[in-house]
Amino acid sequence: MANTETALKECLASIEGATGVALVDYTSGMALGTMGGSKTFDLNVAAAGNTDVIRAKMRTMEMLGLKAEIEDILITLTDQYHLIRLLSGRSGNGLFLYLVLDAKRANLAMARHQLKKIEQDLEV
Repeated sequence: MANTETALKECLASIEGATGVALVDYTSGMALGTMGGSKTFDLNVAAAGNTDVIRAKMRTMEMLGLKAEIEDILITLTDQYHLIRLLSGRSGNGLFLYLVLDAKRANLAMARHQLKKIEQDLEV
């Protein structure tokens, strides 16, 4: 089992094109841990903003009567992918991993696969 810091480091080290990662509590919008990012890309601001994305999708699913669970949400920009992976299991309830990828260097399928693997090993 990996702690938060180890999991975030593994995201940046093992996922091709990863430029930033955060573990976020979507009930509060607070990042529990961040790594990467840049002076022009504040992961704490992005983490807080993406809680609104998750809440909106959950409300929509509830209104539609959908019983499925969200695995991940992908946002594609011209030069980046933003991958939001909701944590499953008891310890992950209300948390998500937020991964920023350079679209030119990233393999999206492999990033999703690796992020799922890291999530399974994460102990919060």
